[in-house]
Amino acid sequence: MIWRRMGAAIAALLLLAVALCAEPLEDDVARVLRLDEVAVILRDEGLRHGADIEADMLGGRGGRYFQDRVAALYDPGRMRAALLGALAETLDDDQMRAVIAFFGTDRGQRILTLENAGRVAMADPAVEELARARYLASAGGDDGHLAEVMRFVEINDLIERNVTSALESNYHFLRGLADGGGARMTEDEILTEVLSQQEELRADTTGWIYGFLLMAYQPLERETLRAYSDFSASSAGSALNAALFTGFDRIYNAIFYELGIAVAQAMNGSDI
Repeated sequence: MIWRRMGAAIAALLLLAVALCAEPLEDDVARVLRLDEVAVILRDEGLRHGADIEADMLGGRGGRYFQDRVAALYDPGRMRAALLGALAETLDDDQMRAVIAFFGTDRGQRILTLENAGRVAMADPAVEELARARYLASAGGDDGHLAEVMRFVEINDLIERNVTSALESNYHFLRGLADGGGARMTEDEILTEVLSQQEELRADTTGWIYGFLLMAYQPLERETLRAYSDFSASSAGSALNAALFTGFDRIYNAIFYELGIAVAQAMNGSDI
């Protein structure tokens, strides 16, 4: 029994040592992907989304409780941790090194700079409208840049993955709204309502994704965009894409459920 206890202790120490050795590699991935910056962008988007919900569903009368709840839910540290956790679970060491090798270059950082700046710019309804209009104007034409963006979207399965994620988030919001007493909906009614949004969401997602990417990647040379697509098709790129969607789904499913509850409580005049 003593030997077994010692063995368990040694095993635990070995596992701790492995975890400590792996930590810097994960930190390097977080650094080159600029997860701190991404988390702040997500926080700002979330606060605007919360304000829209308050205006649309609460008539602008959510009060301090609702606003504080929204701010707490969209905590940058919490979101960064969820993304980093998904990356650590999904990518092996070789894949992490490949991510660092690609995004740690000037070219990789330029891509991320354009993506993050484009995401911030799309928060302006006027910019979003122009970006969508540009996509519609170029669709069906002989646009080599659009062709490269289409390849990137296809490799990463961005339309269907984003539609699925949006449907899941909407489900969790309605589930929270019902659980919080803000709506009387059965599970079947929630599912029916969510699935009824599918085609509308797909059309909206397609316009947003292509509008965003065409705008964000406009300064990129086609060779650079092609190299990005090639990386996305690699083992490391595929694992990275899967991990990010897993992380985002965890973040938003949890947030949207709590948002539904917060809306319900605000509707009921709760001070909880």
